[in-house]
Amino acid sequence: MHDDNLLLQGELSVSDLTSLIKTTLEEGFYGLKVTGEISNFRPASTGHWFFTLKDSTCAITAVMFKGSAWKVNFTPKEGDQVTVTGSLDVYGARGTYQLKCSTMEKSGNGDILALLDQRKQNYAQLGYFDASHKKPLPSHPQRVGVVTSPTGAALQDILQILSRRAPSLDILVLPATVQGTSAAQTIANRIQQANLLLLCDVLIVGRGGGSLEDLLPFSEECVIEAIYESQIPVISAVGHEIDWALSDFVGDVRAPTPSAAAELVSQGILDNRLRLNSLRQTMIDSLKYRLQLLTQQVLRTRPQAMQNNMMHTLEKKEYLLVNAHQNMVQAMKDIFTLYTQRLELGKRELQALSPLAILARGYAVVTDPNGKLIHSRQETTVGENITVTFTDGSRKALIEE
Repeated sequence: MHDDNLLLQGELSVSDLTSLIKTTLEEGFYGLKVTGEISNFRPASTGHWFFTLKDSTCAITAVMFKGSAWKVNFTPKEGDQVTVTGSLDVYGARGTYQLKCSTMEKSGNGDILALLDQRKQNYAQLGYFDASHKKPLPSHPQRVGVVTSPTGAALQDILQILSRRAPSLDILVLPATVQGTSAAQTIANRIQQANLLLLCDVLIVGRGGGSLEDLLPFSEECVIEAIYESQIPVISAVGHEIDWALSDFVGDVRAPTPSAAAELVSQGILDNRLRLNSLRQTMIDSLKYRLQLLTQQVLRTRPQAMQNNMMHTLEKKEYLLVNAHQNMVQAMKDIFTLYTQRLELGKRELQALSPLAILARGYAVVTDPNGKLIHSRQETTVGENITVTFTDGSRKALIEE
């Protein structure tokens, strides 16, 4: 003991002091069995579990490595009351200590979760979460109010997204404490203030991620009442997607993150911007096309261009004229040939039907003095003069018998 006192009184480096603390704590605190409530549970992709073990007054960080975690027959979650065994572990790089757990078993439900479940059931029975009470978000808000910590990362995310998606949107920051015993009343007061003075068209109420205990102000009764009575639509944006608070149930819309809330309130404005940009681009393209047409027309009015155009037009007309002349000559030839053929056919038909053709074969035509054809001998009388026509002329004849 005397040597240790001398060591403590001498000059030490940070490493020497850390090594001494590490030896003292790790050798003096082992085989521990600790009961507490899990908070801020963060499972790593490597299989290790990082979390906080706390009771009503104190908290200690804890870790359970993959080699021990796989033996636990349940997956821990926020608010679980557990009993762990292990020892203290000092992490020299940060000068911190933590409880290194080797086993874990459930020892009951956490007080916070039990309180929240009971409060959730009570307000659900009162109709605070009913869909009929939800108000729609304005599609084109002029001003958005943000109830959150003025120094938190959540506000910076919201401002960054809104400045990019809706730079014309007015943003009113209603600063509030989002963690601690006075946080809930501060948040409720800001919501009531926004409604009393009609400060904005929509409210974003939220904060960044944290443990279940850190998010408790957004589940307090005064906040729930303020959101329920708000005439301004409220977006609850508490923590990360896996986090939740009772404000998520009573709010008009629940956003998984503050960034998602900013995207929701700016969606209508962003759509209008995109539509306006599309119309603008359409107008630009149309003007460019018309300018291009006018440029081509101007170029065509130059003397050389007009001469080339005229020559091209004359060549086309000349070509068409030559083709038309050839087509007309050919058409006339075809018509002449057709009519010649038809004439020859008519001549042959007339020759075939002509009486002269019949006479040429040795027949004759007999007519009375009046020129009427005589078809049979009964049509004549003895002593009557008749005319006999041959192919080369006619003769008068007298019927004697």
